Amino acid sequence: MSGLGDLRLRELHTIEEFEDVCRLFGGIWRPDPGAAPVTVEMLRALSHAGNYVAGAYRHDRLVGASVGFVAAPPRRALHSHITGTLAGRGVGFALKLHQREWALDRGLETITWTYDPLVRRNAHFNLAKLGAWPEEYLPAFYGTMGDAINAGDESDRVLAVWRLTSPHVLAAVRREPSPVEIPPDAVTGLGDDGGRPVRGRTDAATVLVAVPGDIETLRVTDPAAARSWRLALREVLGDLLRDGARVTGFHDRSCYVVRRDARDEGRGGDGRATL
Repeated sequence: MSGLGDLRLRELHTIEEFEDVCRLFGGIWRPDPGAAPVTVEMLRALSHAGNYVAGAYRHDRLVGASVGFVAAPPRRALHSHITGTLAGRGVGFALKLHQREWALDRGLETITWTYDPLVRRNAHFNLAKLGAWPEEYLPAFYGTMGDAINAGDESDRVLAVWRLTSPHVLAAVRREPSPVEIPPDAVTGLGDDGGRPVRGRTDAATVLVAVPGDIETLRVTDPAAARSWRLALREVLGDLLRDGARVTGFHDRSCYVVRRDARDEGRGGDGRATL
Protein backbone atom coordinates (compact mmCIF):
# COMPACT_ATOMS: atom_id res chain seq x y z
CA MET A 1 0.00 0.00 0.00
CA SER A 2 1.29 3.45 -0.91
CA GLY A 3 0.06 6.73 0.49
CA LEU A 4 -0.08 10.50 0.26
CA GLY A 5 -0.57 11.98 3.72
CA ASP A 6 -3.64 10.28 5.17
CA LEU A 7 -4.50 8.79 1.76
CA ARG A 8 -3.71 5.12 1.19
CA LEU A 9 -3.71 3.44 -2.21
CA ARG A 10 -3.67 -0.27 -3.03
CA GLU A 11 -4.79 -2.88 -5.49
CA LEU A 12 -8.15 -4.52 -4.80
CA HIS A 13 -8.88 -8.25 -4.92
CA THR A 14 -11.96 -9.20 -2.89
CA ILE A 15 -15.66 -9.23 -3.70
CA GLU A 16 -16.32 -6.88 -0.79
CA GLU A 17 -13.83 -4.37 -2.17
CA PHE A 18 -15.37 -4.58 -5.64
CA GLU A 19 -18.82 -3.99 -4.15
CA ASP A 20 -17.47 -0.84 -2.50
CA VAL A 21 -16.11 0.34 -5.87
CA CYS A 22 -19.48 -0.19 -7.55
CA ARG A 23 -21.24 1.75 -4.79
CA LEU A 24 -18.71 4.58 -5.13
CA PHE A 25 -19.12 4.75 -8.91
CA GLY A 26 -22.91 4.53 -8.56
CA GLY A 27 -22.92 7.54 -6.28
CA ILE A 28 -20.78 9.53 -8.70
CA TRP A 29 -22.49 8.68 -12.02
CA ARG A 30 -26.01 7.88 -10.72
CA PRO A 31 -26.68 5.52 -13.64
CA ASP A 32 -30.03 4.33 -14.90
CA PRO A 33 -31.00 0.80 -13.77
CA GLY A 34 -28.90 -1.72 -15.65
CA ALA A 35 -26.43 0.93 -16.86
CA ALA A 36 -23.75 0.70 -14.16
CA PRO A 37 -20.34 1.80 -15.48
CA VAL A 38 -18.80 -1.45 -14.23
CA THR A 39 -19.99 -4.56 -12.38
CA VAL A 40 -18.61 -6.58 -9.50
CA GLU A 41 -18.21 -9.56 -11.83
CA MET A 42 -16.21 -7.55 -14.35
CA LEU A 43 -13.96 -6.14 -11.63
CA ARG A 44 -13.36 -9.65 -10.35
CA ALA A 45 -12.44 -10.90 -13.83
CA LEU A 46 -10.13 -7.98 -14.58
CA SER A 47 -8.33 -8.24 -11.25
CA HIS A 48 -7.94 -12.02 -11.48
CA ALA A 49 -6.48 -11.70 -14.98
CA GLY A 50 -3.77 -9.35 -13.71
CA ASN A 51 -5.21 -6.02 -14.76
CA TYR A 52 -5.35 -2.79 -12.76
CA VAL A 53 -8.09 -2.41 -10.13
CA ALA A 54 -7.10 -0.05 -7.32
CA GLY A 55 -8.68 2.01 -4.59
CA ALA A 56 -7.79 5.10 -2.58
CA TYR A 57 -8.77 5.12 1.09
CA ARG A 58 -8.95 7.90 3.63
CA HIS A 59 -9.49 6.77 7.22
CA ASP A 60 -10.59 3.33 5.91
CA ARG A 61 -13.23 4.89 3.65
CA LEU A 62 -13.01 4.32 -0.11
CA VAL A 63 -12.76 7.78 -1.70
CA GLY A 64 -11.54 6.86 -5.18
CA ALA A 65 -11.03 3.91 -7.48
CA SER A 66 -9.56 3.24 -10.90
CA VAL A 67 -9.91 0.34 -13.33
CA GLY A 68 -7.71 -0.42 -16.33
CA PHE A 69 -6.67 -3.25 -18.59
CA VAL A 70 -3.58 -4.08 -20.60
CA ALA A 71 -4.13 -2.92 -24.18
CA ALA A 72 -2.51 -2.88 -27.59
CA PRO A 73 0.29 -2.58 -28.45
CA PRO A 74 1.12 -5.77 -26.51
CA ARG A 75 3.29 -5.38 -23.41
CA ARG A 76 3.47 -1.62 -23.89
CA ALA A 77 0.19 0.04 -22.89
CA LEU A 78 -2.45 0.14 -20.18
CA HIS A 79 -5.90 1.51 -20.98
CA SER A 80 -7.45 3.24 -17.97
CA HIS A 81 -11.14 2.53 -18.50
CA ILE A 82 -12.74 4.35 -15.56
CA THR A 83 -11.61 6.44 -12.60
CA GLY A 84 -13.94 8.02 -10.08
CA THR A 85 -13.20 9.99 -6.94
CA LEU A 86 -14.95 11.98 -4.27
CA ALA A 87 -14.07 15.65 -4.52
CA GLY A 88 -11.09 17.19 -2.83
CA ARG A 89 -7.48 16.88 -1.71
CA GLY A 90 -5.72 15.30 -4.66
CA VAL A 91 -7.30 11.85 -4.78
CA GLY A 92 -7.41 11.74 -8.58
CA PHE A 93 -3.78 12.82 -8.92
CA ALA A 94 -2.67 10.26 -6.34
CA LEU A 95 -4.52 7.48 -8.14
CA LYS A 96 -2.86 8.42 -11.42
CA LEU A 97 0.58 8.35 -9.80
CA HIS A 98 -0.22 4.92 -8.34
CA GLN A 99 -1.41 3.74 -11.74
CA ARG A 100 1.77 5.05 -13.37
CA GLU A 101 3.98 3.18 -10.87
CA TRP A 102 1.95 0.01 -11.44
CA ALA A 103 2.44 0.28 -15.20
CA LEU A 104 6.15 1.05 -15.00
CA ASP A 105 6.70 -1.92 -12.69
CA ARG A 106 5.28 -4.12 -15.47
CA GLY A 107 7.38 -2.59 -18.23
CA LEU A 108 4.52 -0.63 -19.80
CA GLU A 109 5.35 2.61 -21.61
CA THR A 110 2.03 4.42 -21.95
CA ILE A 111 -1.36 4.76 -20.31
CA THR A 112 -4.34 5.80 -22.40
CA TRP A 113 -7.84 6.86 -21.42
CA THR A 114 -10.79 8.71 -22.88
CA TYR A 115 -12.43 11.84 -21.51
CA ASP A 116 -15.10 14.31 -22.55
CA PRO A 117 -13.20 17.18 -24.21
CA LEU A 118 -15.96 19.65 -23.27
CA VAL A 119 -15.32 19.29 -19.53
CA ARG A 120 -12.86 22.02 -18.55
CA ARG A 121 -11.65 20.55 -15.27
CA ASN A 122 -10.87 17.22 -16.92
CA ALA A 123 -8.97 18.88 -19.75
CA HIS A 124 -6.93 20.93 -17.28
CA PHE A 125 -6.24 17.88 -15.10
CA ASN A 126 -5.21 15.63 -17.99
CA LEU A 127 -3.05 18.15 -19.85
CA ALA A 128 -1.73 20.64 -17.31
CA LYS A 129 -1.44 18.44 -14.22
CA LEU A 130 -0.55 15.06 -15.76
CA GLY A 131 1.07 15.95 -19.06
CA ALA A 132 -1.12 13.66 -21.16
CA TRP A 133 -1.93 14.62 -24.75
CA PRO A 134 -5.28 14.33 -26.56
CA GLU A 135 -4.41 12.55 -29.78
CA GLU A 136 -7.63 11.25 -31.35
CA TYR A 137 -11.18 12.58 -31.48
CA LEU A 138 -13.80 9.84 -31.07
CA PRO A 139 -17.37 10.92 -31.96
CA ALA A 140 -20.20 9.22 -30.02
CA PHE A 141 -17.63 6.74 -28.69
CA TYR A 142 -19.84 5.05 -26.08
CA GLY A 143 -23.15 5.50 -27.87
CA THR A 144 -26.07 6.52 -25.64
CA MET A 145 -25.07 6.68 -21.98
CA GLY A 146 -27.70 6.31 -19.26
CA ASP A 147 -26.36 8.27 -16.30
CA ALA A 148 -26.94 11.62 -14.65
CA ILE A 149 -23.67 13.14 -15.90
CA ASN A 150 -23.90 12.28 -19.61
CA ALA A 151 -27.65 11.93 -20.19
CA GLY A 152 -29.00 14.00 -23.06
CA ASP A 153 -25.59 14.47 -24.69
CA GLU A 154 -23.63 12.51 -27.24
CA SER A 155 -20.65 10.63 -25.86
CA ASP A 156 -17.84 12.24 -27.86
CA ARG A 157 -14.45 11.55 -26.33
CA VAL A 158 -10.80 12.20 -27.03
CA LEU A 159 -8.11 9.62 -26.49
CA ALA A 160 -5.53 10.91 -24.03
CA VAL A 161 -2.06 9.35 -24.23
CA TRP A 162 0.25 9.51 -21.21
CA ARG A 163 3.84 8.65 -22.13
CA LEU A 164 5.12 7.69 -18.73
CA THR A 165 8.81 8.56 -19.03
CA SER A 166 8.72 11.55 -21.40
CA PRO A 167 10.38 14.71 -20.03
CA HIS A 168 7.04 16.53 -20.11
CA VAL A 169 5.37 13.86 -17.96
CA LEU A 170 8.31 13.57 -15.57
CA ALA A 171 8.03 17.31 -14.91
CA ALA A 172 4.28 17.00 -14.40
CA VAL A 173 4.51 14.22 -11.82
CA ARG A 174 7.07 16.34 -9.95
CA ARG A 175 4.38 19.06 -9.96
CA GLU A 176 6.54 21.33 -12.10
CA PRO A 177 4.24 23.34 -14.39
CA SER A 178 5.02 23.56 -18.08
CA PRO A 179 4.01 26.99 -19.44
CA VAL A 180 1.85 27.04 -22.56
CA GLU A 181 3.20 29.44 -25.17
CA ILE A 182 0.67 31.35 -27.27
CA PRO A 183 2.35 32.96 -30.29
CA PRO A 184 1.12 36.40 -31.36
CA ASP A 185 -0.23 35.05 -34.65
CA ALA A 186 -2.48 32.45 -32.98
CA VAL A 187 -6.09 32.49 -34.16
CA THR A 188 -9.33 31.51 -32.44
CA GLY A 189 -10.87 28.48 -34.08
CA LEU A 190 -13.67 28.25 -31.53
CA GLY A 191 -14.58 31.03 -29.12
CA ASP A 192 -17.09 31.65 -26.35
CA ASP A 193 -19.55 34.51 -26.80
CA GLY A 194 -21.85 34.77 -23.79
CA GLY A 195 -21.92 31.01 -23.31
CA ARG A 196 -22.45 30.20 -26.99
CA PRO A 197 -19.81 28.74 -29.33
CA VAL A 198 -18.54 30.98 -32.13
CA ARG A 199 -16.48 29.43 -34.90
CA GLY A 200 -13.52 31.27 -36.33
CA ARG A 201 -10.43 30.56 -38.40
CA THR A 202 -8.43 27.35 -38.28
CA ASP A 203 -5.91 28.06 -41.03
CA ALA A 204 -3.04 29.35 -38.85
CA ALA A 205 -0.12 27.44 -37.34
CA THR A 206 -1.60 27.80 -33.83
CA VAL A 207 -5.34 27.58 -33.20
CA LEU A 208 -7.13 28.20 -29.88
CA VAL A 209 -10.20 26.06 -29.27
CA ALA A 210 -12.40 27.13 -26.35
CA VAL A 211 -14.75 24.99 -24.25
CA PRO A 212 -17.66 26.23 -22.11
CA GLY A 213 -17.28 27.07 -18.45
CA ASP A 214 -19.54 24.29 -17.17
CA ILE A 215 -20.93 21.91 -19.78
CA GLU A 216 -22.55 19.65 -17.17
CA THR A 217 -24.72 22.47 -15.85
CA LEU A 218 -25.39 23.70 -19.39
CA ARG A 219 -26.82 20.29 -20.34
CA VAL A 220 -29.53 20.87 -17.74
CA THR A 221 -30.13 24.62 -18.03
CA ASP A 222 -29.74 25.07 -21.80
CA PRO A 223 -29.65 21.76 -23.72
CA ALA A 224 -29.63 23.56 -27.08
CA ALA A 225 -26.49 25.49 -26.17
CA ALA A 226 -24.84 22.31 -24.87
CA ARG A 227 -25.57 20.55 -28.16
CA SER A 228 -24.20 23.53 -30.10
CA TRP A 229 -20.94 23.24 -28.15
CA ARG A 230 -20.77 19.50 -28.78
CA LEU A 231 -21.20 19.84 -32.54
CA ALA A 232 -18.87 22.84 -32.79
CA LEU A 233 -16.07 21.13 -30.85
CA ARG A 234 -16.53 17.94 -32.86
CA GLU A 235 -16.11 19.90 -36.07
CA VAL A 236 -13.27 22.21 -35.02
CA LEU A 237 -11.11 20.11 -32.69
CA GLY A 238 -12.06 16.85 -34.38
CA ASP A 239 -11.14 18.12 -37.83
CA LEU A 240 -7.86 19.60 -36.61
CA LEU A 241 -6.77 16.33 -35.02
CA ARG A 242 -7.82 14.32 -38.07
CA ASP A 243 -5.77 16.67 -40.24
CA GLY A 244 -2.65 15.91 -38.19
CA ALA A 245 -2.57 18.91 -35.87
CA ARG A 246 -1.60 18.30 -32.25
CA VAL A 247 -2.82 19.65 -28.94
CA THR A 248 0.13 21.17 -27.06
CA GLY A 249 -1.60 22.51 -23.96
CA PHE A 250 -4.72 23.81 -22.24
CA HIS A 251 -4.44 27.55 -21.79
CA ASP A 252 -5.90 29.51 -18.88
CA ARG A 253 -8.15 26.57 -17.94
CA SER A 254 -10.37 27.52 -20.87
CA CYS A 255 -9.04 26.52 -24.31
CA TYR A 256 -7.00 23.93 -26.14
CA VAL A 257 -3.85 25.11 -27.86
CA VAL A 258 -3.54 23.27 -31.16
CA ARG A 259 -0.54 23.46 -33.46
CA ARG A 260 -0.40 22.33 -37.05
CA ASP A 261 3.40 22.18 -37.04
CA ALA A 262 3.89 20.52 -33.62
CA ARG A 263 6.73 18.06 -33.50
CA ASP A 264 6.64 14.66 -31.83
CA GLU A 265 9.22 15.68 -29.21
CA GLY A 266 8.48 13.89 -25.97
CA ARG A 267 5.78 11.73 -27.56
CA GLY A 268 7.70 8.97 -29.27
CA GLY A 269 6.66 6.86 -32.23
CA ASP A 270 4.00 8.29 -34.48
CA GLY A 271 2.16 10.01 -31.65
CA ARG A 272 -0.78 7.59 -31.60
CA ALA A 273 -1.88 4.65 -29.52
CA THR A 274 -3.92 1.74 -30.79
CA LEU A 275 -6.68 0.24 -28.68
